[in-house]
Amino acid sequence: MDGSFLLILLAIVTLGAVMAFALYSKKRTQDRLEDDDAPKSTLAADTPDHR
Repeated sequence: MDGSFLLILLAIVTLGAVMAFALYSKKRTQDRLEDDDAPKSTLAADTPDHR
């Protein structure tokens, strides 16, 4: 087992972890967009700028 194999393995594992995090984040965002009871952002035009 030389260093290039470990480097490739580390790159693949890192890419997989980033992709898993992105998919999880996308699902949470979609769920929040579909939820009518989710609180609006304070940056929204029709909400006060403080909570």
